Amino acid sequence: MKTGVIGIGDMGSGLAKNLLANGFQVSGIDLKPDRMSAFTGLGGIAASSPAEVGANADAVFVMVMTGDEAKQVILSDGLVSTMEKGGAVILSATIKPFEARDIGAALEGSGLHLIDTPVSGGFPGAQSGTLTMMAAAPPEILDTFAPVMEAVSANIHRVGTAPGDGQTVKACLQSLIGAQFSATFEAAALAAKAGVPGQVILDVFSTSSAGCGVVNNALEKIIDRQFEGTGSHINTMHKDLTISMGLGEELGVPLHTAGAAMQIFHAGRTKYPNGDNWICTRIMEDIVGAELHRNAARKL
Repeated sequence: MKTGVIGIGDMGSGLAKNLLANGFQVSGIDLKPDRMSAFTGLGGIAASSPAEVGANADAVFVMVMTGDEAKQVILSDGLVSTMEKGGAVILSATIKPFEARDIGAALEGSGLHLIDTPVSGGFPGAQSGTLTMMAAAPPEILDTFAPVMEAVSANIHRVGTAPGDGQTVKACLQSLIGAQFSATFEAAALAAKAGVPGQVILDVFSTSSAGCGVVNNALEKIIDRQFEGTGSHINTMHKDLTISMGLGEELGVPLHTAGAAMQIFHAGRTKYPNGDNWICTRIMEDIVGAELHRNAARKL
């Protein structure tokens, strides 16, 4: 089975790397030349368009940022114009549930299958091949393309059978993760102002009932002051929270903590547009006049 990846950034590069490591032929495309150079250096086959990726693949991962981008690379002159019938478009990007449903409806009659499967695990999970996938498609389709998905994932959850089912679960997940992030940023600022060393906070939090991958990783980045270039750009989480809030609005569900998280990420993105998720901590540190470092808290 030949594969493809559209969008070879922080997440897509991990997909490509692990597909290649598992013996799959991988065609790919990205708008940034440096990403394409890294991809071909691993053994990937460079394509000049999404359509060219589709012409050389039985299954294509779409890892772009927005629903509009997903529609552009899949529909019209994109994958649908060149992929052979029976192939699968694996929508691993996080987009709005109704956008996934729109793509599914547009693919009806094309002979192509849509697997709606956003992922969780971030940059580390993508690079290590240990992502969690929230997969929605008919069982027989998931069975057919399981080897491709298993190459990039440690956990594949079958969450539904229709387009949009995967995106809905991801929106629920991101509402929780956003709240975990924001609570961690606030706790870090509180500790900094109180003069507690960052290592103490990390040791206690990581071995408490509050410790988890989200909290522990965020604290590591905060106390080592790694706010850019860690593979978790703030734009992505900001976008995901927008989707969660939109789903809550659509369904009439109040999302109080996710709403607070949304505003914290909005503030961080506005002041530090090139930062990663953890840079939101600096917003609070600026207010309280102290920073959390690994060995000591420091006053500004």
